[in-house]
Amino acid sequence: MFSFSFKNRIAFNYIVSTALLISMVFLVIFQIVKYSVYNHINTDIAVEVEKHLEEISLDSQETYLLQVDQWRAREHNTVDVNPVFVQFYDSNNQLIDKSPNLKNLNLKLFPIDKDNQYMDTQLNQKPIRQIQVPVLQEKAIIGHLVVAMSLDDAEMVIGNLRNILLISIPLILIVLYLIARFFAGRSIQPVKTIIETSSQITKDNLNTRIPLPQNKDELFVLSENINNLLNRIEDAVDREKQFTSDASHELRTPLAVIKGTMEVLIRKPRNQHEYEEKIQFCISEVDRLNHMVDQLLLLARFENQKQNVKQESIYLNALILDNLTRFSDKTESKKLKIKTDFTDDYYIQSDNYLVSIIFSNLISNAIKYSQDNGEIVLQLEKTPTEIIFTVSDNGIGISEQDVNKIFNSFYRSDISNHPEIKGTGIGLSIVKRLCDLLNVEIKVKSKLNEGTSFILKFK
Repeated sequence: MFSFSFKNRIAFNYIVSTALLISMVFLVIFQIVKYSVYNHINTDIAVEVEKHLEEISLDSQETYLLQVDQWRAREHNTVDVNPVFVQFYDSNNQLIDKSPNLKNLNLKLFPIDKDNQYMDTQLNQKPIRQIQVPVLQEKAIIGHLVVAMSLDDAEMVIGNLRNILLISIPLILIVLYLIARFFAGRSIQPVKTIIETSSQITKDNLNTRIPLPQNKDELFVLSENINNLLNRIEDAVDREKQFTSDASHELRTPLAVIKGTMEVLIRKPRNQHEYEEKIQFCISEVDRLNHMVDQLLLLARFENQKQNVKQESIYLNALILDNLTRFSDKTESKKLKIKTDFTDDYYIQSDNYLVSIIFSNLISNAIKYSQDNGEIVLQLEKTPTEIIFTVSDNGIGISEQDVNKIFNSFYRSDISNHPEIKGTGIGLSIVKRLCDLLNVEIKVKSKLNEGTSFILKFK
């Protein structure tokens, strides 16, 4: 099978549809002209029939028609462009008279079931059209009048028209194909631009964009969608590079601390207490490293692929209380007051495991950033369209310029002023990713040194 280019396929499909249309139009034109020509001949024959029937005289004593001398004095003795042939038969189908232009030729008489019908036949191997009309006397057929005209001119006109149409169709189609191919080439020029631009885009060159066509048609929408796709790909690659860089940095820090501690231990002999202290410190750093790796793996799991989200009934009251129990040691060590504000039972349809991770991170953050003897409020409320969960603390708060950055991976607000607060800066990234995955709206309200509130809205 031939392999056509896109431009040629457009032109070819256009020509096929045009060929069908032109063929139908030319066929209609041909049939109209043919009908008009034959209808004109039929009209002329009908006029001649009427004229000759009026000139026929009858002998009241006989059953056959008398010869009419006027026939020989009429135009049949002259040369005519399209002569009329007239012939008369009696009731026994015997020839009585005929027009002089027939000479020694005769018009064919058909059976009476062909009376008053136009028929195409031949005279001396020339095409003619004739009609035979019965001559009546008191409703009895006493003879037939046969009138014919030549079809030479008509067939010549129709034949010439047919030849012209058959020759002109392929010529018109060839010209239209070239024109269609030219305009198709111009129409798909933006496609060529897309191909050329796309070939320049590599992993090291993601900032190239396709120029948008001037006309806001389908190609404009296609180019715009491709540019938007490239924007998302570039953002994803940039985030991946930044994530890799930040993860490498964050992992390198505890490893460097552990290495440094070990090097200090082997420089000189130490007592058992010093060994235990340093080893315990290394264990805490390993735990921190393990926690960070777990967080990174969890974040990558939801960042790089679409997690299959379960739909199950979740009892939010119990889920919150379970998380509070898990962090009871930390809340007691900081002497925090935990206030739960939900008297009714609240249920949602979502993924229990993922919602538990969200609650755990938010409650853990509230505990981590609360001052000693502070207060944390956990509130559930219901509206006609959603259930709202709020985690509020009266801790250190977040500055206004940092609020929009807290969901970025590894970002931690105001580290220098609070070095005692340990963390990886990944927890809220996981929370935001899971909220997007579960179609949960999350909002943050915070004021520096006054506290922070995280609001979740479940549909």
